[in-house]
Amino acid sequence: MTEYSGRGDPARSMELLWGTRKSRARGPKPGLDVEQIVRAAIEIADAEGLTGLSMRRVAEQLEVGTMSLYTYVPGKAELLDVMLDTVLGEITEADISDRGWRATLEQRMRDYWALYHRHPWTLRISGARALLGPNELGLYDSTLRAIDGLGLDGSEMVAAVGLVYGYVRGAAQNAVEAAGAATRTGVTDDEWWAARGPLLERYFDASRYPTAASVQATGAFDGPEDGANYNLRYALGAFEFGLQRVLDGIEAFVWQRGR
Repeated sequence: MTEYSGRGDPARSMELLWGTRKSRARGPKPGLDVEQIVRAAIEIADAEGLTGLSMRRVAEQLEVGTMSLYTYVPGKAELLDVMLDTVLGEITEADISDRGWRATLEQRMRDYWALYHRHPWTLRISGARALLGPNELGLYDSTLRAIDGLGLDGSEMVAAVGLVYGYVRGAAQNAVEAAGAATRTGVTDDEWWAARGPLLERYFDASRYPTAASVQATGAFDGPEDGANYNLRYALGAFEFGLQRVLDGIEAFVWQRGR
């Protein structure tokens, strides 16, 4: 199930994101604060996914009463916003533009790729709406800065960043799902293929699907010799290939614009 950011109270969410909400002089538990709550929620989401996350579950993790959390965080919707912006803070905003725009943009996208694998639950939060938090905005600003000065207008800069980011998010979604398929279904890839491969041979007609048959003959569909997860290996390879082709496209567009 997809979650959406920004579903909570706008004013309360922005206060939490930007750290402007004043703390109470007394709390239900000495030392409890928003950061502790958020970190506990992230630990739960990393281990159990968003389906295992609730205010009650966070309270259990912190060994406090559920109602105690509402002193600091209005509800799960606002908590999700702060969780997502917090993990985005793991990506450095350091300006590495001296490496060139392409290398800088590639590194930023690899940082996002790694983040998605550390925190797969982030892919369950729709990217359709911005968080408007400090970490998200900082990363967006520095990513735009990487391609500033290439001769693109504002709309083209936004589109270029959206293109490569959207590709990486989609590729990460495929890889994360491939990595977790066996655990989620209880069936390994080898078991899945063993049950279906012989059946497919009955139905597959090379004359009906000549291109697929030709590609199969080259060994392109063969599983990894080391016995690694076939779908995951494919997803990783596709990511590497696709990232370079997306960057090639932007580079070609910049070159054409320069002419």
